[in-house]
Amino acid sequence: MKRQNISRENYQTYVWFRHAAEAGNAYAQFNLGLMYKKGDGIERDYARAFRWLRQAALQGLAFAQNHLGALYYNGRGVQKSDVEAVYWFRHAAEQGDASAQQNLGQMYKKGRGVEQSHELALAWFYRAAEQGVASAQSLLAECYLYGRGAAVNHPLAMAWFRKAAVQGDAIAQLHLGMMYKRGLGVEASAAQALCWFRQAAAQGNAGAQRELGLAYADGLGVRADPLRACAWLQRAGDQGDKESQYKLGTMLASGQGVERDEARALVWYQRAAEHGHMMAQYNLGSMFANGRGTERDENKALEWYRRAAEQGAPNAQFNLGVIYATGQGVSRDETQAAQWYRIAAEQGDPSAQNNLGVMYANGQGVPQDDHMAVFWYGQAAEQGHALAQYNLGGMYGSGRGVARDAVRQYMWMLLAADAGDQTASANKSIVARRLTAAEIGSALDLSRRWVMEHGRLTHVERGA
Repeated sequence: MKRQNISRENYQTYVWFRHAAEAGNAYAQFNLGLMYKKGDGIERDYARAFRWLRQAALQGLAFAQNHLGALYYNGRGVQKSDVEAVYWFRHAAEQGDASAQQNLGQMYKKGRGVEQSHELALAWFYRAAEQGVASAQSLLAECYLYGRGAAVNHPLAMAWFRKAAVQGDAIAQLHLGMMYKRGLGVEASAAQALCWFRQAAAQGNAGAQRELGLAYADGLGVRADPLRACAWLQRAGDQGDKESQYKLGTMLASGQGVERDEARALVWYQRAAEHGHMMAQYNLGSMFANGRGTERDENKALEWYRRAAEQGAPNAQFNLGVIYATGQGVSRDETQAAQWYRIAAEQGDPSAQNNLGVMYANGQGVPQDDHMAVFWYGQAAEQGHALAQYNLGGMYGSGRGVARDAVRQYMWMLLAADAGDQTASANKSIVARRLTAAEIGSALDLSRRWVMEHGRLTHVERGA
C-alpha cells in the first residue's frame, strides 16, 4: 500500500489501527473503517471503509453495523441496497444503538427496504428519543404533530420538540416556533415564536430565516422592519427556500417598505418559479407578458403561465384562455381557450366563468348553448363580477337560455352599474323606461336583497 500525505501522529494512529484490525480487533476495524469513511487524517476511501466496517459488523459491533447500514443506504463503497441497510440498522438498533434506532425508524417512515409503517417508525424513534437523541426527539414530535403512527397529540408534540430544541436541534426549534405562532398545544405567542425562530435561524435553518423575514415584513410580534425582512428572506432564499424567494419578489415588485425594483423582483420570481412555486410562476409570466423588469416576451409569458396553470393556478389558467382566444404569441385557438377557461371556471375564477359564458353564448370553441351561458354568467355574477352581471341581465332581457324577465334584467344591470360597469351605467336608464314603477321597485328590492346577502362583492374585470 502506498503511503498517503498525512501527519506523523495520524499515520502512527493509522498504523496502530491497521495492525490491530488485521489481527482481528473489532474496535480497531471499526476505527480504521471510520477513518477511511470520514477521511479523518487519511484520504477518504469508501471501498476500504466498507471492508473494515463490515469485518467489525460481522463481529457484532453495533457502531460498525450502523455505519455499514449507512454505506448501503447511500451506495458508498458498495452497491446501494435499502434491504441491506435495514438489515444492519436493525442489528445495531436491537443492541440499543440510538443512531441506528433512529435510522431504522426513518426506513419504516419512508418505506425503504421495508413495508412502510408509521407505527413502527414511531416505536423506533421513541427508543432513540428516550436515550436523549435530539434529532430522534424531533422526529418523534413530528409523528404526534401530524398523526403518523399515533393520534394527533399537540401537547406531546410540544413536549418532545422542546426537549430537542433545548439541545440545539434547529428543526425542533423551527417546529416549536411554528406551534407557538399557530397556538398548537400551547397558547399562541408571537414573542415565543420569534425566540425559537431566532435560535434556529442563527444555525442557518432556512425555514426559520423565512419566518423571521415574514415577521419583520408584516410586523408580527415585532416592529415592522422591511430591511431586516429582506435580509432574512435573502438568507433563506440563497439556500433555495422558494417561499422566501417569492416573498422577496413581491416586496421588490410592489415597493413594500423597500425601493421598488422590478428587475430584481424578476430575478427572485425566477428563482422561486424554477423551484416550482406556483404563484411565482404566474407572476413571472405576468412580468414577461407586460414587460415589467424585462423586455416583453410573449413566449416566456406563455411558458410560465402554462407551468403555473398546470399546477392549478386559476389566474394563470384564465390568462392562458385569453392568450389562445386572442392569439397573443400563439395561433388563435378558441377550443384551447374554452378548455382553459373551463378549468379555471370550475375552480371558481369569476372572470373565467364569465368568459366561458361568452364562449357558450357565441358558440366559440364550444357548441352554442344559451343555457350553459346563463349558468356560467350566473356563477360569476353571484360572486359580484360586474361584467357577468351585465351579461346575465342581457340574457334575461332577451330571454336567451332563461325565461324573459325584465325585472331581473334591470336588477342585474343595477348591480353591474353599482359595481362599476360603465356599459351597465349607460344602459340602465334605457331599460328603466320600458318598466312600470312597480317593476322598478321590485328590481330595486331584489338588488338590495342581493347586496344584503352577498355584500358589495366586486371583481376587477379581466374578461372579454
